[in-house]
Amino acid sequence: MEGSAAALRVLREAGLDPEPAAPGDVLTRWPERARTVALVLAGDRGNAYAAAQVAWAHACTPPGGTLYLAGDRDKGFDRYVRMAGAAFGSGETVARDGGMRVARLVRRPGPTPPLPEPEGYEAYGVTVVGLPGVFSAAKPDKATALLLDSLEGLDPRGQDVLDLGCGAGLIGAWAARRGARAVLVDGDLQSVRSAQATLQASGLSGEALHSDVDAELGERTFDLLLTNPPFHVGRGVVLDVAREFIAAAGRRVRPGGRVVLVANDPLPYEEELARLGPVQQLRREGGFKVLAVTRPA
Repeated sequence: MEGSAAALRVLREAGLDPEPAAPGDVLTRWPERARTVALVLAGDRGNAYAAAQVAWAHACTPPGGTLYLAGDRDKGFDRYVRMAGAAFGSGETVARDGGMRVARLVRRPGPTPPLPEPEGYEAYGVTVVGLPGVFSAAKPDKATALLLDSLEGLDPRGQDVLDLGCGAGLIGAWAARRGARAVLVDGDLQSVRSAQATLQASGLSGEALHSDVDAELGERTFDLLLTNPPFHVGRGVVLDVAREFIAAAGRRVRPGGRVVLVANDPLPYEEELARLGPVQQLRREGGFKVLAVTRPA
């Protein structure tokens, strides 16, 4: 079971048959719970997501079943093992490699811990529903706020707008609130679920799609692409995803259409964006910049 669209593609190409799923989903392919569950903790997605992972593992494991729990000591592994132990029963560490650990726990009878409640907030006329582990689940991040502030005079009414890497859906819902036909896309299934909930809670129409960048968009093109692309993998800065987003903009934005991207000030996206058209800096403050390109008609 996997929530990353990119990972699902790789697993299928390897001849496997993974099930798209996020914490809390029911095992639809098996009438009984699994005797063995293996779980890699996503400690960099916060305590609520790790708690959701542990509760999900518990729900998938019958009494007497075994959980193998892997993670990084620097990202809360010991704390999360104690959390799992409160539900499963005590376990033991069975493997170590540097800061990496694997623990084994055997599930005792008892109730499954509840999934953490979604977070949420109101911003830019939108009710955001932030599921555990989704980027900017509890408040708008500074870069997204700067992007939307820079679009204050823009009227997207009647336009086809793509929010690429939508997270909890604030940017796409902002466009839908202003009359755009909005499509929200993310490679993380939990984020797609959050974006769908944001549209529903805000009383807005729009699509939220689970897609590895633009792979699930078919032949669709757009008048406007808005994005706050991710650039962290763990603690490192990796620009590959943002570059894929810019390449997707070249495929998806119509002649005369516009791309607007927000990024940390030092990140060198101007050269790639310039392949689409002249680059304009809309705003620069607080360590961030908003860049725009209008594609030649």
